[in-house]
Amino acid sequence: MGSNGAGKSTLAKILCGLTPRNSGDIVFNNVPHSPVSKQDASSAGIVIVMQELNIIPTLSIAQNLYFHDLPTTRFGIIDRARLHSDAQEALARVKLGHLNPNLTAETLGVGQQQLLEIAAALTQDCKLLILDEPTAALTDPEIETLFEQIKQLTAQGVAILYVSHRMEEIRRISDRVTVMRDGRRISTYDTKDVDQKTLVREMAGKEIWSTSHTPSDLSEAPVTLEVRKLANPPLVQDLSLKLRKGEILGIAGLVGSGRTECLQTIFGATPADSGEILVNGSSVSIKHPSDAVRLGIGMIPEDRKSEGLLLSQSIRANATLASHDTFSSLGLIDQTKETLETQSACGGFSVKHDHSEQAVQELSGGNQQKIVLIRWILRDSEILLLDEPTRGVDVAAKESIYTSLRELAAKGKSILIVSSELLELMTLCDRILAFSGGQVVQEFTPDNWSQEAITEAAFKAYLEPTIDKAPNK
Repeated sequence: MGSNGAGKSTLAKILCGLTPRNSGDIVFNNVPHSPVSKQDASSAGIVIVMQELNIIPTLSIAQNLYFHDLPTTRFGIIDRARLHSDAQEALARVKLGHLNPNLTAETLGVGQQQLLEIAAALTQDCKLLILDEPTAALTDPEIETLFEQIKQLTAQGVAILYVSHRMEEIRRISDRVTVMRDGRRISTYDTKDVDQKTLVREMAGKEIWSTSHTPSDLSEAPVTLEVRKLANPPLVQDLSLKLRKGEILGIAGLVGSGRTECLQTIFGATPADSGEILVNGSSVSIKHPSDAVRLGIGMIPEDRKSEGLLLSQSIRANATLASHDTFSSLGLIDQTKETLETQSACGGFSVKHDHSEQAVQELSGGNQQKIVLIRWILRDSEILLLDEPTRGVDVAAKESIYTSLRELAAKGKSILIVSSELLELMTLCDRILAFSGGQVVQEFTPDNWSQEAITEAAFKAYLEPTIDKAPNK
């Protein structure tokens, strides 16, 4: 465990040959270990599933699963029949057996892609499995599937190095926990002997106290965003919801329930086939994200790496990307003003960086996520659509983001947030909508919500039996 920038992912990459070490020694199974590539480490028995997705989107699911060792016939060509059957077996291990292995990986949602990477790792003969934030894109049922696999692997003698910011996961599955800070090991405990407060204090180097939050009754507040019977098949079906001024409205649901597609449709990334969107009571046409931005809507996508950031560009360029009109005069961008505003925002969010011209790709995942949020704060968007805004973010950074979102809501901003963490939604939101089968199936308020009730509602479309019509004779 450790805050963003503590060195957790870097350590993992050194162990699996993705990043060279400058000094020191590694001993693996009583033998010096000096991997020069990921394949080199894999040959020694060390396999990694990294925090950022690393699938090849244009290849099939089956090819991604066995890219490291594609089965061949005696003539040296790919044995497609065996590849297909092996892929079905591998997918079944992570409860994705319903997928067609011949589909391209780009057709999967982010959560399914994460499970695909985990399934690919499980196909290899490993002695040490490194999992770097493996559950960041998964919902509770998928997490349970992963934990079942971890239990089986450890029973077989496989060692697991597990990086996570989620305290409940660490307490549940680990034997020991090590805290890192600023690239150093701070402490190691038997998990059963250490409490959450101690771990948080050592990760941050100071005490962090949760910000109390009392959900507000905003039933009489003006509606800023209304969606009526919105449809974008197959994942968005007959969707209706209302978001009020100053409200934080949560969306809970399984991977594939349509929660992400709901935000994408509202934002114009995937235009709706039918239905109506109203902003401040007026019907609007949103065919493209630029339409949404002009209407005062901003969005943080689920996958910041491929959809939210220009990784090779500077922090300043990314933070002000949606606000060029406010930072320019006569067609010329005022970079000095951009720099001052970016530095101020980064300071407010405690972004760990060297300077505003530093490339975003050099930041840790959590700090990258903060830059995407800062973009819409600088734009002063009235409506924020947030898809997994704290994915891969440490405890201290979460508190900072939670506080900022509450402050924005207190200023009258309207926030629609998707999260795989029910506790996060219950901590942040005034209301929570359960998604299942591409539509809202139930609304929850603080007086009737619980993890069990929301989870049950999210499974609604998958639990109710389907009655097939009798065939025509």
